[in-house]
Amino acid sequence: MGSGTLDAVDQGLLRALQLDGRAAFSRIARQLGVSERTVGRRYGALRALGLRVVGQPVPARLGMTCWLLRIQCTPDSAGTIAGALARRADTSWISLASGGTELYCAVTTPGPHERDALLLDKLPRTPHLVQISAHCLLRLFTDITSTWYATGIPFRRRGTGAGGAPPPRCDVIDLTAPLGLDDIDHVLVAALAEDGRAGLPELAAAAGCSPSSIQRRLQRLRSQGALGFCVDFAPRHLGYHLMTHLWLRVAPGELSAIGRALASHPEIAFAAATTGPHNLVASGVFRGDHDLYDYLDRRIGSLAGVQAIVTAPILREVKRLTR
Repeated sequence: MGSGTLDAVDQGLLRALQLDGRAAFSRIARQLGVSERTVGRRYGALRALGLRVVGQPVPARLGMTCWLLRIQCTPDSAGTIAGALARRADTSWISLASGGTELYCAVTTPGPHERDALLLDKLPRTPHLVQISAHCLLRLFTDITSTWYATGIPFRRRGTGAGGAPPPRCDVIDLTAPLGLDDIDHVLVAALAEDGRAGLPELAAAAGCSPSSIQRRLQRLRSQGALGFCVDFAPRHLGYHLMTHLWLRVAPGELSAIGRALASHPEIAFAAATTGPHNLVASGVFRGDHDLYDYLDRRIGSLAGVQAIVTAPILREVKRLTR
């Protein structure tokens, strides 16, 4: 199997995993009309191409805050600064755009102290850094399975693909009382960050408790919206060669409606309301520049309330998913 040779079974498997990263191969096989052995073999081949299923905590559900940083730097320093940010445990997604002088970085902070240490102390002292703008993500309109932690494989939305029911949406969960994690939960989340499909015996050994206890904890974390599973797979293997950041300025009264509209578009891997001069940010995945133009002209252009849009094609991904 190589790039550009994924058939309907491969794509069905990817869609099923995006809907439920821990779906049993037997269940996926029934949905796709193939044998369980075939699903296992195809999964192994996709892993050889770079497929990863990764467990990710949902920051808002745990009382943490997500920030999107836009960092302007000199051309000769972009790689060094990006590499330093990639080594930080609190960064989850870093890309290089705008002629190689602008970095986009997703950061999750548990509280004001960690936020200030990075934004007010560490980054301002970084050599060759020209400008920083920090945008607090106020509301996610996409599910955990399709945020920037993945690479935005276009897929059929809830209710139309194989693999079972999707996890709860972040925008409909009560966040007034953030869910706390105990020591075993933290061990479990860390193990799933390495391999989201790790078996119950393996997870139980890491956490020092029984498989049945691990199963109950998994069910609790998922049902309460604290844990999701992301599919990390390069879109180029499916013929998508252009990833683009989209910054939209939207009329305030239309923000939720347009955010939900973007989240329903298969081209959009991530969409969120944010602070700053543009109050909606998104990431899109396209086959090429023609598809991007068509999307901007027909899809974005038809949305009443969009006042302005700025596009920034991604030149290189420096980091995908926290590791």
